[in-house]
Amino acid sequence: MAGNSQRRGAVRKAGSKKGAQVGTGGHGRKSLEGRGPTPKAEDRPYHPAGKRKIAAERQGGRPQGAGKAVAGRGANPKSRQASRASKTGNEVVAGRNSVLEALRAEIPVAAVYIASRIEADDRTREILQIASGRGYNLLEIGKPELDRMTDGAVHQGVAITVPPYEYRELDDLLDAAELSGLPPLIVALDGVTDPRNLGAVLRSAGAFGAHGVLVPERRSAGVTASAWKVSAGAAARVPVARATNLVRALEECKKAGCFVVGLDAGGSVEVGNLQFGSDPLVLVVGSEGKGLSRLVSETCDVIASIPIGSETESLNAGVAAGISLYEVARLRRDS
Repeated sequence: MAGNSQRRGAVRKAGSKKGAQVGTGGHGRKSLEGRGPTPKAEDRPYHPAGKRKIAAERQGGRPQGAGKAVAGRGANPKSRQASRASKTGNEVVAGRNSVLEALRAEIPVAAVYIASRIEADDRTREILQIASGRGYNLLEIGKPELDRMTDGAVHQGVAITVPPYEYRELDDLLDAAELSGLPPLIVALDGVTDPRNLGAVLRSAGAFGAHGVLVPERRSAGVTASAWKVSAGAAARVPVARATNLVRALEECKKAGCFVVGLDAGGSVEVGNLQFGSDPLVLVVGSEGKGLSRLVSETCDVIASIPIGSETESLNAGVAAGISLYEVARLRRDS
């Protein structure tokens, strides 16, 4: 009961009351003082990130999750740098067919990534054989990390990182044609912004003997991982040149003795009936929506068209370039 002095703890012991304090003595200021900024997660030893950092330091600075070496290859500083390739501007090529074609074409490779517990087939065995034979950094990583590295693309357990593409100059394409002993054949793209179309153009250019592809620096697709994948390795064999101004570059081609042929639905002649198809030639392909720009169209010597059904409005750049290159190859073979 309340007030029962026999209950344990009901009687206050003498001297237990704190009593009033004389002044704060600075206690208020101390209670308001903060502990400083919150340490980073890796600087807190009890945090999982801190534990991973400590474990990495014990392993000689190798970050966990960066992938372990395959087939006895050591984790040297060069391989640790390759494991962060996607953060240093390198392009990621994913998928067994794309990776195998790229390796067969001997493109420069920074690292080869293989998912752990991958189901091997003939393609993966050849990938491992090529990578080991050339001394590439061969890393085994988990599937979740490979998903993040490829940004959710269908990688089939295999990916590679390649350095940024090294573009050529227009003179390099003309020099390559001279060395081949064949009339120059160059494909120029005007306003094509989809890298998959660029990859398709590169594949057709490699199939029909073009000496290179010319793209403007601005408002144009570049040789990215998507272009690499669609080109199926042709991006390593067909050089791509960049021009600051496409119109000026086409004028330079004309001075070098090339005929400039633009592709447009309203052309005055069909591609298959070009009179100078076997001569030095530059095929200019525009975007699917806008087609050729006005200045580029005015620079062309002739505008050619591809006959299509009336119910189809237009062809995309990759298909149009492939058809036109086939027709030019046929004209040159028949001549």
